[in-house]
Amino acid sequence: MSEEFDGLVAIVTGGASGIGAAVVQRLLDGGARVAVLDLRVDGANDAAFAVTADVADDTSVRAAIDAVVAQFGGIDIVINNAGIGAQGTVEDNADDEWARVFSINVTGMARVSRAALPYLRTSSAAAIVNTCSIAATAGLPQRALYSASKGAVLSLTRAMAADHLADGIRVNCVNPGTADTPWVGRLLASADEPAAERAALNARQPHGRLVAPDEIAEAIAYLASPRNGSTTGTSIAVDGGMQELRLRPRQ
Repeated sequence: MSEEFDGLVAIVTGGASGIGAAVVQRLLDGGARVAVLDLRVDGANDAAFAVTADVADDTSVRAAIDAVVAQFGGIDIVINNAGIGAQGTVEDNADDEWARVFSINVTGMARVSRAALPYLRTSSAAAIVNTCSIAATAGLPQRALYSASKGAVLSLTRAMAADHLADGIRVNCVNPGTADTPWVGRLLASADEPAAERAALNARQPHGRLVAPDEIAEAIAYLASPRNGSTTGTSIAVDGGMQELRLRPRQ
């Protein structure tokens, strides 16, 4: 039986580390030819084609897409994973920070998708998967700006799915819980009591631990796979039950 991504070309933004790196490995294992688009590609998988790209800059994005097409001849799958975090309540971030986060987390996905659309339209297995967040579906403290950006990603995903269904392009997203990534590691390291903060993040998710990047990558692979051609306009929660479960406290 052939691998599910044989003959397909995928791009993964933010693919040099964390969730993106796990997605790159999963797609490679599935037989895809993969391009990593990232601000810093020095840590990118050696088996992938690495391109320096800034999703906050349209010229950079279009140059990166052109480089991928020159290398592989087309694009079948876009994984919009690049993003940044933000902390604080609605009064804690200035207007320029709101603009910066939205430019990367939301408009960045639009820039990459827009540049890739001409190639996706010619693919028989076209798919876009956006990395969203539990922050889009649950109110988290001290995450006003971040949550707003991810709520926009969830709505954007559904709108794109409606717009491009007739083009043969499926669009979906994943909503991870708090994942065990370098970014989260840096947040924990900066806390007054890192061990206590990690324990609190573990306890917040009903299964009692951080989500593994490989688990998120599996969900993204499902949504990107041509074997699942009837799945579009939806989101998959990979959050240990945080979105839907309301468990009684453990005795």
